[in-house]
Amino acid sequence: MQGPDAAGAQCTDGEAPVCVERGRRGYLSGLAAEESVARHYARSGRVIVARRWRGRGGEIDLILREGRRLVFVEVKAARSFDAAIARITNSQIGRIRRSAEAFCGTVPDGQLTEMRFDLALVDGQGMVRVIEGAFDGD
Repeated sequence: MQGPDAAGAQCTDGEAPVCVERGRRGYLSGLAAEESVARHYARSGRVIVARRWRGRGGEIDLILREGRRLVFVEVKAARSFDAAIARITNSQIGRIRRSAEAFCGTVPDGQLTEMRFDLALVDGQGMVRVIEGAFDGD
């Protein structure tokens, strides 16, 4: 076993160069998708507070401010919107929520901060679709 690639998948010794390259491409693709989503939100007047913020639960791709509300955004990219949405798991949602709680501990209103959780999808053509409040009520 060679160890994990940049995306966290395990590479075997025989496939390490291919696996590492696939991981690198995935990482760069993810960065590009996050940048597209950040521009999408910025065009509508939202203020980006943080990118790739790491908390106790894990990483939050984007954190935005809409007035007094904080919006926590998970970005998923795939060939199609359906494939992208299929990539979100319940365990990821839990980790994002825990990280959002940790982030709110750093702002003046703390846990009383109004929050929303959006899922931003990016398809193979670079089109962005945002599902506002995608997992607010879970």
